[in-house]
Amino acid sequence: MRFVDEAVITVRSGKGGAGSISFRREKFVPLGGPDGGDGGKGGDMVFRASDNLLTLYDLRLKRIYGAKNGKGGMGQQRYGAAGPDLVVDVPTGTQIYEIAEDGAETLAMDLVRNGQTWIACQGGRGGKGNMHFASATMRAPRFAQPGEPGEEKKLRLELKVLADIGIIGLPNAGKSTLIAAVSHAKPKIAPYAFTTLSPNLGVIEDAEGRRIVMADIPGLIEGAHQGLGLGHQFLKHVERTKALVHLMSVEDINLDDPMAGFAVVDEELARFDPKLAERPQIRVLNKIDLLDAETLAALRAAVPGETLLASARDRIGLDSVLLAMSAMVYPEGEEG
Repeated sequence: MRFVDEAVITVRSGKGGAGSISFRREKFVPLGGPDGGDGGKGGDMVFRASDNLLTLYDLRLKRIYGAKNGKGGMGQQRYGAAGPDLVVDVPTGTQIYEIAEDGAETLAMDLVRNGQTWIACQGGRGGKGNMHFASATMRAPRFAQPGEPGEEKKLRLELKVLADIGIIGLPNAGKSTLIAAVSHAKPKIAPYAFTTLSPNLGVIEDAEGRRIVMADIPGLIEGAHQGLGLGHQFLKHVERTKALVHLMSVEDINLDDPMAGFAVVDEELARFDPKLAERPQIRVLNKIDLLDAETLAALRAAVPGETLLASARDRIGLDSVLLAMSAMVYPEGEEG
């Protein structure tokens, strides 16, 4: 299934059923009077967040969603059945924007918890039957209320992946290999740029059994904030993360200034959203298995002490990376 993180749809609630115009007619009851029942309420149109979904793909296939109408009232004071609600499941982390006629968008709901619901359109109320309108001066009302119409809205849904840690870096830095090495995720891995075409999620547990959700964000390149490459499509998915693991391959560094390569992605983050540039980072130089002992020793001496060296493929140095992630997600004294 393709990863889809945006969809524009039209949603409608059901209209209420009409009230009934009816009169009681029974043998030996000459003055039966009105007995028309009320119409049923129209169904609501509801969105529900689900951790079991990772994409808005299904909403790209179907663009119009409508709840059922309420049934009309009946004689003998019988009420019409309410229309069933239409519940549409979306991935947890979905933001829902209402689109006005002039095209302006307003954030209506942000579904951030599994099972959280939001009524997008209220079903119309059912009309009252003629039994409600009888009075001393009007004993045989020959009218009833029609049901109220439902609501209709045009919505844009945008998925922003909910993850504690976002893994960022240039293409082919080893992000997918890292997430595969520390979790049960099985992303596609190949030694060329842009292997990853959509965010991959992995779940790990730290030494104290606390859950950490990590997202592998497709590679950024210089100019990504302007739409170059693939990474610009997914920059929004790091907006909710608590911290970032910034991965750089040793293939892309200069030993004279090994930290310079990190500036390219940092600049793209800052231009997309200055707040992202301020997000705590764990900087990791990956693929140290490609270096001989002498070069590796020189690299260790050249980088700041907080920069981690690792090989995701050979699982070297990953314990330090996991400890750093745990410290970012769960500061001292905070429980999972």
